[in-house]
Amino acid sequence: MAEEKEVVYRGCKLPPDLYYDIDNQVWFRVNEDGTVTVGATDIGQARAGKIINIRIKKPGRHVPKGKPVASLESGKWTGPIPADIEGEVIERNEELFDNPELINEDPYGRGWIAKLKPTNLERDLKDLVTGEEAIQKQKEYIEREDVNCGEERAQISKKYYK
Repeated sequence: MAEEKEVVYRGCKLPPDLYYDIDNQVWFRVNEDGTVTVGATDIGQARAGKIINIRIKKPGRHVPKGKPVASLESGKWTGPIPADIEGEVIERNEELFDNPELINEDPYGRGWIAKLKPTNLERDLKDLVTGEEAIQKQKEYIEREDVNCGEERAQISKKYYK
């Protein structure tokens, strides 16, 4: 499966093949088996700072559209990761309980948060953006909120990883 080239803008990684909730900076990947992986975007993790704690709904729990599938806590921010795709939690990233900073280090890879079995994927995807539209909206968000993931990442590294 050929992947579209990841865009990097002001140090923020913007994979075009994901679906995004721009306002909440949450990403969704539709997997080949029909499940959906959920995570925080590079922009979201940069703005939050070093993630120090995470709570994720247990497998088997139904998460209504728009309700939190998880919540993150950093030194300067605590907030929800809303499930813009309604469904049942089928797996959660247990590694994050011991290493929540994986969200900072690899938000689209090892820092994924949960996997859902969607209730109505077609309906819910209509409320998200993907591809070129997502890249453009992410760039607008970065400009509006004055985000620089490279600078934020350097600050997190300097402050917490020495």
